[in-house]
Amino acid sequence: MSEAEELLSTPAEWDLPPERHRHFKDVLMQQIDHDTAVTPRRSRFLRPAVLVPLASAALTGALLVTLSVDGRGPATRSAPSATTAGASVTLNRIATAAMASDTVPVRDDQFVYVRTLERENTGSFTGPVRLGALHTEERWTSQDPGPLRVTGWIKASGKDAIMPDQMIPIESTDPVPVGVAHPTYQWLASLPTDPDALLARLREEAGPVEGESRDQAVFSLIGDLIGGTVMPPANAAAFYKAAAKLPGVREIPDAVDAAGRHGIAITLDDTGFATRHEWIFDKKTLALLGSRFYVTDPDRGITTETLSGTSAVMETAVVGRKGEVPARAAAR
Repeated sequence: MSEAEELLSTPAEWDLPPERHRHFKDVLMQQIDHDTAVTPRRSRFLRPAVLVPLASAALTGALLVTLSVDGRGPATRSAPSATTAGASVTLNRIATAAMASDTVPVRDDQFVYVRTLERENTGSFTGPVRLGALHTEERWTSQDPGPLRVTGWIKASGKDAIMPDQMIPIESTDPVPVGVAHPTYQWLASLPTDPDALLARLREEAGPVEGESRDQAVFSLIGDLIGGTVMPPANAAAFYKAAAKLPGVREIPDAVDAAGRHGIAITLDDTGFATRHEWIFDKKTLALLGSRFYVTDPDRGITTETLSGTSAVMETAVVGRKGEVPARAAAR
């Protein structure tokens, strides 16, 4: 049975919630699933991606914790080694560093390019976690205000990459206007820079799925936007200050991204799911390094928190067209 056939044979009760720090594989198989009659669902990692059919979500089920039919995950999880005292202070320090960045405005005719390193769970839905090989993923996000059916393109390469070296459109059945599903530089620049006003806006925009707390939906949405876009410094600072106001944010003094770089992590413990995500920042520059994703699922024999995916943001740039890479990426 081919990968596509396996996807399409996935039973409906595997309608899993978003794990937004791994959106890539969801959208990677959009073309395969496009003509199927499977009900669309939200993408993971970047909510900006598309409405992805259930079969696409099944592709990376190992990155997602298996949920019960009512959409809720197992309640059991081990407490992370973290400190609560410094999270707000650290996020405000990160906001100050973001405010000092020299970001150049992005035009509507350009693309935001993001290159990441990824390690993902190659195991099955029902079995233990098996982290695959480190591989590269590149994404080109259109800044055209649209509405657009194709909001960007993605390409993966290396061992354990799915559909390696192919340019795959990030596509939706219906045209997508600018907003959380299509976050252009200009749209991000239009958001409030007051943290309280921004947090109120995000609470409206971030629709939690069943069993997910609204705070976790907001935390995930912020992670999506800071990890996959380019935005004005004042807006970036506002996102971090808004995150500092979320109840339950915690600091982890030492965390390692997919590239092996050590940093400070910010997480939210009360997710409503049997999953937990971390944003990892450089200890000196406070720049975003990457993320980690953990699961706890006693039904699969995962009784303590287990690393199920990790990424590293290696380069973010602005390019003139899809498929174009910055000089540093081309020379690697």
